[in-house]
Amino acid sequence: MDLGIQNKVALVLASSKGLGKAVAIELAKEGARVIICGTDPVALEATEAEIQTISPGNVASFVCDITDEAQRKRLVEQSVAAFGDIEILVTNTGGPAAGGFEQFNLEDWKHLYNLLFLSAVDIIQQVLPAMKKKGFGRILTITSITVKQPVDNLISSNAVRTSLLGLMKSLSNEVATYGITVNNILPGYTNTNRLAHLVEKNPKVNEVKETIPMKRFGTTTEFAAAAAFLVSARASYITGQSLAVDGGWIKGN
Repeated sequence: MDLGIQNKVALVLASSKGLGKAVAIELAKEGARVIICGTDPVALEATEAEIQTISPGNVASFVCDITDEAQRKRLVEQSVAAFGDIEILVTNTGGPAAGGFEQFNLEDWKHLYNLLFLSAVDIIQQVLPAMKKKGFGRILTITSITVKQPVDNLISSNAVRTSLLGLMKSLSNEVATYGITVNNILPGYTNTNRLAHLVEKNPKVNEVKETIPMKRFGTTTEFAAAAAFLVSARASYITGQSLAVDGGWIKGN
């Protein structure tokens, strides 16, 4: 299926590794011009080189800490200078720290709010005017299954990520007539380096597989395929939705 995003300009946040990287690669395979970013220059350079082999000349990378307002502004400016106005935005962050309520102080909560919520708000505000002017835009937020079903010992994710759902649903209603879709994608337990690290620290994490109807963890390519469809031209009538890519782990509808 041709997703209709050939030469579209796509900015994928936190994309030097993990799910963000997988999405960036998938979009490059579909012919999009992709901007990737991250805080690790070595990982960023390696990912850019990998994407260059897939779509030569259609990838740019910039070091950016998305918790820093000035760096977020510079990232958008650099992206536009590289390829033009951003038409596809995929917001993403690293996973927040695990822990219970009493393990986080007020400064921790402020950091989490900036990381998981304000970073998305800021960059969406920066790219939205050009999308409205063009009459085309795709905004996709990578959140977590925790927004639908809380996960023990992940209170930071359970609490802060849910605010994104209200934002994105409200925004989807505001911009629908401009040809802009706004959706969330909720990764479940997926085979990333972060999950491998969790299993190494606590082998009991593997037991989660028994709570997943498919009895396995997902792959990053499975997740990226779903994300690519949601930001495609083909998905033009899908907006305000939250799609779980979790092997059926969420128990509710």
